[in-house]
Amino acid sequence: MSSAEQRGEGIAPDSAADLPTLDFSTFVLSVIGSAYVHLGDAPSPDGAEERNLMLARQDIDLLSLLDEKTKGNLTGEEERLLNQALYDLRLRYVEVAKGS
Repeated sequence: MSSAEQRGEGIAPDSAADLPTLDFSTFVLSVIGSAYVHLGDAPSPDGAEERNLMLARQDIDLLSLLDEKTKGNLTGEEERLLNQALYDLRLRYVEVAKGS
């Protein structure tokens, strides 16, 4: 992928309009969605059900790293989203891991 493509240049205007606004919360929600797919609680984009606890753990660790590295730099809403996601995903991970 070229640097122009990474910046969104060269993308048809109508397809760019369909994308959500790229911000911290959108990124966090993307990782949350990925974690739920890897926990087997949501279908993957191709519709297949997948359970991969190693990848789910990696998603949770990524969110934990973001939490550590962004301390004091988030809005209240962003902080609540990240903290709630970590709580919910950790709890769900333990439930799924015990059932495996």
